[in-house]
Amino acid sequence: MDNILDIAKKVLKIEAEAVYALTEKLNSNFERAVELLYTSKGRVVVTGMGKSGLVGKKIAATLASTGTPAFFLHPAEASHGDLGMVTERDVIIAISNSGETEELIGLIPFLKRFNVKLISMTGSQNSTLAKASDITLDISVKEEACPLGIVPTASTTATLALGDALAVALLIKRGYKEEDFAFFHPRGSIGKRLFIKVKDLMHTGDSLPTVSLSTPMSKTLIEMSSKRLGHTIVLDNDSKIAGVITDGDLRRGIEKWGQRLFELTAGEVMTGNPKTISEEELAAKALSIMEGYSITALVVPDEDRRAKGIIHLHDILRQGIV
Repeated sequence: MDNILDIAKKVLKIEAEAVYALTEKLNSNFERAVELLYTSKGRVVVTGMGKSGLVGKKIAATLASTGTPAFFLHPAEASHGDLGMVTERDVIIAISNSGETEELIGLIPFLKRFNVKLISMTGSQNSTLAKASDITLDISVKEEACPLGIVPTASTTATLALGDALAVALLIKRGYKEEDFAFFHPRGSIGKRLFIKVKDLMHTGDSLPTVSLSTPMSKTLIEMSSKRLGHTIVLDNDSKIAGVITDGDLRRGIEKWGQRLFELTAGEVMTGNPKTISEEELAAKALSIMEGYSITALVVPDEDRRAKGIIHLHDILRQGIV
C-alpha cells in the first residue's frame, strides 16, 4: 500500500498542476465574460449539479461579497418554478465538467426564449452546453486526482480557482475597496475595523470618570474604582481636560510618596497632556495609538477640549477589533 503522505502529496501536485494549466487556456473568452458580468444590469445566477453545484455556491458567494450581485440557483429546482427568479437582465454561469448535465441542458430553451446571456464553465468545448453558450470558459483538466479518474477532484479545484479569477478581475475592474468589503461584512473583523468608530464604544455621561485639579487623591481613588476603567480624567477650573490619572500613576505614586499620596490632590499626581482621539475616528485607529504608546485608554475631547468620553482598550478588544 502506498504511503499516506505520498498519496496526499500526489493529490496536491495533480490539483496544483490542474489550476496552473488554466493559465494557458485563458483567452479572450475570459475577458468577454468579465465584461459581460461587469456591464450586466441584473444579477449573476450561478447554477450546477452535484459537486459543480457546491463549487457554484462558493463562486456565487464570492461574487456577492465582492460587489457583484449573485446567487446560486439549483438547476433541478429551476425547472419546477425557481426560474421565476431569473430575469432577462441577468447573466447565467452554468457549471458542468461534461457539458451534458441533463438538468442544465433543460434550462437552455428558457434562457434562449428570454434572451438570458449564458456563460458556461465546462471541460468539453464541443458539448451541448458549450455550443449553446454565449461565452465558454475551459475548465478541462489533464487528470483527476482520484486514481479511478471518476471522482471530481482536480476538475472542481480548477473550476473554483477560475471562479475566483472572475471575482477578483471584477473586483479590480469595479475599483472595489476594503471599505466596500466591510460594508457587506459588518459583523466580520474587517467590517468592525472599518465601521466601528470611537463614539460607538466610548464611555460617556455618568460612566465617565472625572475629577477636578483640587480633588483629594482619596476621593480620586474612589472615582476610579467606581467607574472601573483604571483611569480618571482631571479637569481644570474651566472644566477642560488638564490630565489623567491611571492605575499606573497610583502605583508609581505609592512608590514615590507612600501613604502621603492620599494627602495630595489630583492635580499634583496627574499626567498632563494626555493622549486624545476624536470621536469620529475609527476604533481601530484608537487601538493603534494605544499600542504605539503602550497605554490602555484615550480621552475623547469635544471642540472646546472638554471631556466628552473615554475609550478603553478592553472595549475595543471585546468587539473583536484586532
